[in-house]
Amino acid sequence: MDGVLAIGACDKNLPGALIGVCRKNVPAILVYGGTIKPGHYKDQDLQIVSVFEAVGSFNAGKMSEEDFGCIERRAIPGVGACGGMFTANTMSSACEALGISLPYSSTMAAEDEEKKESAAESGRVLLDAVKNNIRPRDIVTRRSLENAIAVIMAVGGSTNAVLHFLAIAHAADVEWTIDDFERMRKKVPVICDLKPSGKYVAVDLHKAGGIPQVMKILLDAGLLNGDCMTITGKTIAETLKDVPSVPSSYPHADRPVILPINKALYKQGHLAILKGNLATEGCVAKITGLKNPVITGPARVFDSEPELMEAIMKDAINHGDVIVLRYEGPKGGPGMREMLAPTSALIGKGFGETVGLITDGRFSGGTWGMVVGHVAPEAFVGGTIALVNEGDSVTIDAKQLLIQLNVNDEELAKRRAAWVQPKPRYTRGVLGKYFKLVGTASKGAVTD
Repeated sequence: MDGVLAIGACDKNLPGALIGVCRKNVPAILVYGGTIKPGHYKDQDLQIVSVFEAVGSFNAGKMSEEDFGCIERRAIPGVGACGGMFTANTMSSACEALGISLPYSSTMAAEDEEKKESAAESGRVLLDAVKNNIRPRDIVTRRSLENAIAVIMAVGGSTNAVLHFLAIAHAADVEWTIDDFERMRKKVPVICDLKPSGKYVAVDLHKAGGIPQVMKILLDAGLLNGDCMTITGKTIAETLKDVPSVPSSYPHADRPVILPINKALYKQGHLAILKGNLATEGCVAKITGLKNPVITGPARVFDSEPELMEAIMKDAINHGDVIVLRYEGPKGGPGMREMLAPTSALIGKGFGETVGLITDGRFSGGTWGMVVGHVAPEAFVGGTIALVNEGDSVTIDAKQLLIQLNVNDEELAKRRAAWVQPKPRYTRGVLGKYFKLVGTASKGAVTD
C-alpha cells in the first residue's frame, strides 16, 4: 500500500487501527466515524450509560417504570459512538491530539454533513502525506504521546486510554510506561465538564471549540509540545495558531463546557496509577467526581462479572463494601471484559460514593465511582488479587495512590502456597491462542 485511510467507529477499532499503522509505518490518517447525538427526556441529555444506570435505579425502586421505559427508548436517537467522554471519544480526541487525525474531526457528530466533508478532506491530506512521505512514526513519538495524554487528562477521558496507549507505544517502538501516565496526571488539570462524571457530551465540546480549543489552552499553559509534527505537515503550534486562547462560554457563562486553566474542575488529572500489595505492577483509578477518594472496607469476592451482577440485582451488596472482581484480566477473561453493567447498576442503586470495586478486568469509559481496574499482576497468574478472601480488609486510597490488602505477609505466603491456578476458559481457537500469548495489562496486554 502507498497509504492507509483507517476508519474507526468505536472504542476498540480506532486504537486497533492506530496500532496497525504504527506497526507497518505506511503513510496513514485516521478517520473517526463520529459521535452520537444525545437523546432527551425531562430536560436531561441521555446517552448509553443513562440506560445502564436506570437499570439499577429501577431495580432499587428509585425510578418509575414509565421513566425507565422512556429513558430506554430515547437514549439512542441515531447513529454514532457513545456520546460522553467515554472510550470512543477519548481515543478520537487523543488521535487528534497526536496529529494523526484532522483538527476538529474527533468531536463531530456521525450524522452531520461536516463529518463527511472531513472524511473526504482526510483522503486529500493522505495523498499529500504519501507524496511527502509523512509516516505514523514521524507523528507518534514520545513527545506527541505526552500531548495525547495531556488532552486525555484535560477532557476527563477513559481509563481504557491507559491500556490502549501502552499498546500503541509498543507498536510504535516508543518508550512509554504506566508510570508516565502518573507523571502527566500530576501536571495537567481537568478543564472540561464532560460525562460520565460531568455534565456535557461530545457534541457540546465540539460546539465549544472542540479539541483544538482544549489544546490551545494547554499550549498557552506550557502543557503541550507545540513542535510535534502532524499528518498535514504542520506542527501542533502552527495548527493551533488561529485558535483563540480564551474558551467560549458555551453553553452557559456560569458552567461552560471548557474552562480556563485558572478555573479548572480539578487541579490535577483524573486517571491515577495506584500501587500496593494488591497491584505491584500498578492499576488505574478514575478519581474525578468523588467527594472522598478513600475507602477501607470488607472484601466481597467474585470470580466473574455475571456472579457480581447477580449479587447487585439481588441487593446483596452493602454500603462500605469493597468488591473484588477477579479472573477477568487479559489471561483470565480472557481479554478483559468491560464492567459497564455492574458499575452502572451500582451507581443506579446509590452506591457510587460508598462502595469500592477492584478488578483485573477493565471498565467502560462511561464508568465512574470508586472503581479501580487493570490490577496487575492479574488473578490468573497468581497476583495478590487471587488471594483475597471474603471479608478481608481492603483499602483504596487515591490520595496516597495506594491499593492494599490489609493481610500480613505471613498469611499471604500461606495463601499463595495453597493457591491453585484455575483451568483456562479456552484452550483452542483464537481465544486459546490469545490466552497463551497475551501479556500483563501493565504493559498494554500486548501479544508480542
